[in-house]
Amino acid sequence: MKENYKIKDEIPNKDREKLAQYGELLAKLLYYRGIKESDEAERFLNPDYERDTYDPFLILNMERAVDRIIKGIDEEEKIVIYGDYDCDGIPGSVILHDFFKKIGYKNFLNYIPHRNREGYGLNRAAVEQFARDGFTLIITVDCGITDVDEVALANELGIDVIITDHHLPQAILPDAYAVINSKQEGDTYPDNMLCGAGVAFKLVQALLSKGREKWKVPTGWEKWLLDMAGLSTIADMVPLVKENRALAHFGISVLRKSRRPGFQKLLRKMFMDQRYVTEDDIAFMIAPRINAASRLDVPFEAFRLLSTNDETIADELSSHLQNINEGRKGMVLSIMKEVKQTMEKRELREIIVIGNPSWKPGVAGLVATRLVEEYDRPVFVWGSDENNTHLKGSCRSDGTVNLVELMVSVPTGTFLDVGGHEFSGGFSVSHEAIHFLEDTLVSAYLNLPKKEKESGTIEVDAELTLDDVTKDNYKNIEKLAPFGVGNHKPTFIFRNVVPEEVRAFGKGKNHLEIIFKNTKGVSVSAIGFFSTSDDFGIPVEVGTPIDMVATFEKSMYRGIEKLRLRIVDIFPKS
Repeated sequence: MKENYKIKDEIPNKDREKLAQYGELLAKLLYYRGIKESDEAERFLNPDYERDTYDPFLILNMERAVDRIIKGIDEEEKIVIYGDYDCDGIPGSVILHDFFKKIGYKNFLNYIPHRNREGYGLNRAAVEQFARDGFTLIITVDCGITDVDEVALANELGIDVIITDHHLPQAILPDAYAVINSKQEGDTYPDNMLCGAGVAFKLVQALLSKGREKWKVPTGWEKWLLDMAGLSTIADMVPLVKENRALAHFGISVLRKSRRPGFQKLLRKMFMDQRYVTEDDIAFMIAPRINAASRLDVPFEAFRLLSTNDETIADELSSHLQNINEGRKGMVLSIMKEVKQTMEKRELREIIVIGNPSWKPGVAGLVATRLVEEYDRPVFVWGSDENNTHLKGSCRSDGTVNLVELMVSVPTGTFLDVGGHEFSGGFSVSHEAIHFLEDTLVSAYLNLPKKEKESGTIEVDAELTLDDVTKDNYKNIEKLAPFGVGNHKPTFIFRNVVPEEVRAFGKGKNHLEIIFKNTKGVSVSAIGFFSTSDDFGIPVEVGTPIDMVATFEKSMYRGIEKLRLRIVDIFPKS
């Protein structure tokens, strides 16, 4: 039987010697991350804020943006912070909000557009309202790089726009006062993969480097903002290397001692101990609740939760976000059931376009992600905005095509608006064009060069035994954290292990726990969330040996520390 996992090659002896001081397991894991010298290893294992964050003025146009903002502050201009509605734009908006509050500047407004009513990015109605209200400067957060027409309108109305964004620029940039986006042509910043909140943090660093003394801001105060920069860096799934590794590492450190009442209350609602927050908690527990607010069209409530200092308001908002998140889960399950019924009757083409005017566009991305996993092809999912003027949706790639390139390659007029990244994006389309969208996209897809899909084979870092599931090994693995894109969590194969107990747990009995015993008779637990014993294509039964791919993790649920394994996949015994 063909194996669906592959153990990585052994380290060459010359490299093993260079990393010998770290022990066999950690040396392997460093080597597999491209780290072959001890000085490189020291840098990776011991992030240093001053060394690993770069001069913000290396970003193209940063000086111009900072000078314009300082001028606006000095002249008491009315300033809008216009942030995207997700768990990147919202924390990024909090960063700028906290900066203005810290320097005592009151003449500013935070604005988060409604996902369904206003859509992504700047919109004309909002810009026109800002002009009527006397605002003369807009600073975007995590949006704006494709808003050519809206920026032109702002210019006509006497409003300067500073764009801070990290999404892919298109051929024509908006005629903004300054564009801060390290992905734009001509930018030589050492790390062009910052998230939106990361860019906002760099802007605050730059502002304080020029105005700290004038505003009487203590040296290092801005490090308290790393909680929001780190939250977004992990939530937005940017590569956790270079500066992003530092932002995520120190961001988690600050989150663990953050004084934000809203963050603290939200953690308590989830029975999480703030002192032990991890990148997994951010990705799977915290970020979905922040994003749920915008998916169900109350994004400003998430912003208020993270920015308020009022304990009562924080308590109310954290409860509301919990309830909204439960509603979001139910909505996605209902749509998935409808999608599966529809797909059974449809021809399966190279691209799936599916939607319903009754679906909220805010959950389209979640549905698209699940469909890509199930059908292994690019997926476009749409729904209707509140005004029903046009349709909006999200798309996800299977890795064979750049979605932005795909969407801009179709005939002009197919989409009303597009944007996003290589593997995820958003779009809006007219009620008329939706009938032909799948045909149009399939045709464009067939004419574009394809990338080779990643192999379905799981690459395993090392083979371990159940005796190796120890606190010492866990501590060595944790030295590589935080894990995410560009720094995957190490995976291990445990061959020929015999389940002593197999049980379902959770409210709906939708999680799996397998108990093993090591050679000393000590129990080792392996957990699979949203998994059953039938999900792996082979029997998972007491007494039947299996091969299991898993990662290490430490659970701190309700304050009780427990070392365990997280199941990645299960195979017949070798």
